[in-house]
Amino acid sequence: MPRPVTHEGEQSVKHRVGGGRPAPAFGPKITSGFAEFLQRQRMLVIGAPDAEGAVWAGIVTGEAEFVRTRGDSTIATDGLPVVGDPLREAFDTERDCGTIAIDPLHSRRIRANGRARRDRDGLVLVTEQVLRNCPKYIQQRQLVTDAAPERRPTRGLVTTELSEQQQDWIIGADTFFIATHSPVHGADASHRGGAPGFVTVAGNRLLSWPDYVGNSFYMTLGNLELNPACGLLFVDWSRGHTLHLTGRAQVDWQRCAAPGAKRTIDFYVDRVVQVDHATVLRWQFLAPSSYNPTPPEEQQLVPEEWSRK
Repeated sequence: MPRPVTHEGEQSVKHRVGGGRPAPAFGPKITSGFAEFLQRQRMLVIGAPDAEGAVWAGIVTGEAEFVRTRGDSTIATDGLPVVGDPLREAFDTERDCGTIAIDPLHSRRIRANGRARRDRDGLVLVTEQVLRNCPKYIQQRQLVTDAAPERRPTRGLVTTELSEQQQDWIIGADTFFIATHSPVHGADASHRGGAPGFVTVAGNRLLSWPDYVGNSFYMTLGNLELNPACGLLFVDWSRGHTLHLTGRAQVDWQRCAAPGAKRTIDFYVDRVVQVDHATVLRWQFLAPSSYNPTPPEEQQLVPEEWSRK
């Protein structure tokens, strides 16, 4: 069943900011073009609440065509989140799930949201909402190799705060993924990008990032308007590690000092999970997105990955 064209959280955000694009009729149908795009991808980001209501973002990767469609309203994967990923066992019970498939080389992304469950060694998602997003803030990367799976995924301790190493990882990031959930309207997974340093760290339990102009559908902010619980995922593109955070987000509608920012999001960390060797995929950085706002000179960072370019 299609989700409502727009829900009250999204409507509230549009009223607050004075507009936004007219709500398109996002339906459950997967077009042939979307199906072909999904089948070419090697990575699928997922977002869902766990049994306790904490929202996490996770990742599923595999060979080409590990994501496939069944008919025009079902997506299936040959694979699950790896052992250690916070969403590894979540889909033993059917639940709301948001997904985003992203092609960093060609700056394309598709979101598909619905209800998902585990089916043997994979996931099955019955879609309720399928849509294409704009190419903004996607850094150009190319998949260069599959690392030999010499080491199994290793999950570190579940902590309630960020280590110094994890803080440095976040500060140097140019991309992260965010999962949100409305208990009535379902889950969503989305992408955020910017120049390294666009996410700031204020201690071991507080992050902030500017909210730039996007599609103006306000799906992420709309869910946060109804439920502040959300999950963040940072990917180490060159080493295959993943960093998962769950916590609560608060929108500061007045704070927009960062270049290009329309507002600022503060995220309060509840739990942290790091999974080393979560994927064998290795990506090479090629170029930043032309949409990235230029940070002030004193805040400009050149992370190791960019400096190798």
